[in-house]
Amino acid sequence: MAIDWKDYKSPDCYDELILPSGRARAGAGTLCRTFAGMNRDELKERKAAAELAIRTMGITFTVYNDVEGSIDREWPFDIIPRIIQASEWDEIEAGLKQRVKALNQFIDDVYHDQQIMNDGVVDPAVIANSKDYRPECRGISPPHGVWSHVCGSDLVRDENGDVYVLEDNLRVPSGVAYMLENRHVMKRVLPELFAEYLIRPVDDYPTQLYETLCSLTPEAQPNIAVLTPGIYNSAYFEHAYLAQEMGALLVEGSDLTVGRDRKVYARTISGLTRIHAIYRRIDDLFIDPKVFRADSMLGVPGLMSAWQAGNVALANAPGCGVADDKLVYTYVPDMIRYYLNEEPILANVPSYRCNIKEERDYVLGNLDKLVVKPVSESGGYGMLIGPKAKARERQEFAEKIRRNPRNFIAQPMLSLSTAPAVIGARAEPRHLDLRPFILSGADTAVTAGGLTRVAMVKGSIVVNSSQGGGSKDTWIVGGTTEGDEA
Repeated sequence: MAIDWKDYKSPDCYDELILPSGRARAGAGTLCRTFAGMNRDELKERKAAAELAIRTMGITFTVYNDVEGSIDREWPFDIIPRIIQASEWDEIEAGLKQRVKALNQFIDDVYHDQQIMNDGVVDPAVIANSKDYRPECRGISPPHGVWSHVCGSDLVRDENGDVYVLEDNLRVPSGVAYMLENRHVMKRVLPELFAEYLIRPVDDYPTQLYETLCSLTPEAQPNIAVLTPGIYNSAYFEHAYLAQEMGALLVEGSDLTVGRDRKVYARTISGLTRIHAIYRRIDDLFIDPKVFRADSMLGVPGLMSAWQAGNVALANAPGCGVADDKLVYTYVPDMIRYYLNEEPILANVPSYRCNIKEERDYVLGNLDKLVVKPVSESGGYGMLIGPKAKARERQEFAEKIRRNPRNFIAQPMLSLSTAPAVIGARAEPRHLDLRPFILSGADTAVTAGGLTRVAMVKGSIVVNSSQGGGSKDTWIVGGTTEGDEA
């Protein structure tokens, strides 16, 4: 027997699979017994089968570093899935829909009347000093009032098992293709478990994305394109995957042109083809050299003009990054109350705003207890994990905060939940989070689960793939044929 769950201990954390008593959580008994019944050779064979499937399917991501440049690496994957009960998930899904609805209303307000700032709910300086505020978008009204059509909100649990929203990713959130491929790998590696559980499907996501994009244009049969920076982008695998699954064109900026009629066309072997909606995976500043960075080779000259004229839909809309800001994140509960007249279903992680003197003073006096994050960075870069940092690092960060307080927020270091991961030939606890994806167009849809990201380094809470993290398949289960004892 390779895995003996009685020997498995999570260090003072909420574990997603195993209770402190060593028993499986409700609904996880068959899963735990399946792994407990494998000997070392069987466990290694299953793990090797997953690695082979990932290699065969070409599931990769790109890592950048100063020594080796960009490197394509196989997707790190753990074969023990994460289980979430459907009854809990339904409430999380409702909270995500509520949250993204308020965020889209906020973005629309920012580029129109700015009523939330006039009423004193959000400090106008928060927007005025945002590097992602785009004055070029003032007065534009995208279809359905939706600016962020694809949102990835990161969820975490604390030591009590309570769910919090850690951050919202509203510009070009990545990871959904890996979520889909994780499910394909699991079906190959552990097919017997799919006969035991009622697992909500995720493979309808490309269809949902396609329908979302179609809802942004009046065309009965619109032509859809996925705009990618190219093969050297870290998420290029995902761009190509989604384009193929949707039956959309995968294009780079040089493949598109804007005519005198302010419409967008793709250059194809059959001539110019009109494009009605674009799922863009390029940041705002690079999408149109006529409006933003003149030196951009990634964008399409005139694309903003075509969008402003209503001749092409852009998802996500330019300017939506104004809400993809960790300082703006701290106001989301207030947005929900302001726009929807509802109490938030999902809570934020308690946060301190360094642009407010009283909160900044608290942060500077407690750097050894807090995680400090730059408001516009992503991927786990640029943050200080105070309890694990050296005194010199905390001093350097204090100076950064004093120089530019608007650029930082701080949060308590949560004891993130864990789940068992196969390390060698045994199960060890590893910290994780969850990124569900919310699609907004004429309708709103949430993935059944999402991308569970795992900090594969023992004790680490940094789950990003760029920082050595891996992933798991996420199962939303509505029923099972078994009990709950491991």
